[in-house]
Amino acid sequence: VCDFGRFLLPLALLSLSLPFSLSDPRLLVNTTMQAALDKMLSRLAVGAFVISGGAAAVNSVIYDVDGGKRAVMFNRFPNPVSGEGGGIQKYVIREGTHFRVPWIQDPKIFDVRTRPRAIPTVTGTRDLQMVNITLRLLSRPNMEKLPMIYQQLGLDYDERILPSIANEVLKSVVAQYDAEELLKKRELVSREVKEQLVQRASDFHIVLEDISITHLTFGKDFASAIEKKQVAQQDAERQRFVVAKAEQERKANVIKAEGEAEAAKLISAALKTGPALVDLRRLEAARDITAILAQSKNVVFLPVGAGGGQGGGGGGGGE
Repeated sequence: VCDFGRFLLPLALLSLSLPFSLSDPRLLVNTTMQAALDKMLSRLAVGAFVISGGAAAVNSVIYDVDGGKRAVMFNRFPNPVSGEGGGIQKYVIREGTHFRVPWIQDPKIFDVRTRPRAIPTVTGTRDLQMVNITLRLLSRPNMEKLPMIYQQLGLDYDERILPSIANEVLKSVVAQYDAEELLKKRELVSREVKEQLVQRASDFHIVLEDISITHLTFGKDFASAIEKKQVAQQDAERQRFVVAKAEQERKANVIKAEGEAEAAKLISAALKTGPALVDLRRLEAARDITAILAQSKNVVFLPVGAGGGQGGGGGGGGE
């Protein structure tokens, strides 16, 4: 009884505090509006649930293959309608929007655009020198072989294959050359690496668009040895030049001495025949002296006849 009284007392106090009684018409109107509002909200909730469920159903039925990509279809069970078996199908799905059976069919999307990749490696040459080489590859999958690539390698086919075959080919090719030949025949080495690597990648249905050696360095000891060798070669070339120059000077002196001896013989023979050669040399010397004096501003030339006439007149006066 006490508990029941405790329950009725708050209700009584609440009824006394209300501005209207339970039989008031205003209470009936509010109750009707509340019921209508509750009904409308329940209908909206059902509609939103239906729309979201429909959108989820449509989204599970269709899928997109973006530009530069291809897809292969995986069936969890054989399809009795189309006759397709279970597992990866043999056809390739192109770009666009496509339909699938939810949960049963699962598309696997490949990126078939050409992608760059740098592969560094350290290997030894034929003369046991360690060399650091970085190989740059431009690769893409063979689009006709995508189902086989997924079955054998998966979506990360390039991560599984390219580093291993690139290191294998680089080591086998570099081992055929000396360290110095790698520097002199870099184009030949790059071409040989490309031929072998393209062949190895084709075994895994990977297409290599371009292959190039972007980085090639040796150890510090070998670089120092190459520098010393180049300095020694330059010194040897310089010494060969000095020797060749001395030889040419010796030959020039011999030729000059032979010419002077021959000239002396000719002069001796000419003097024996008469003084004509001596007179010729005297005239040539006089000509050279005249040319030198003519260039000096402090020398004045006087005619020989004028000087002789003045001297003769003075002598007559003295007599």
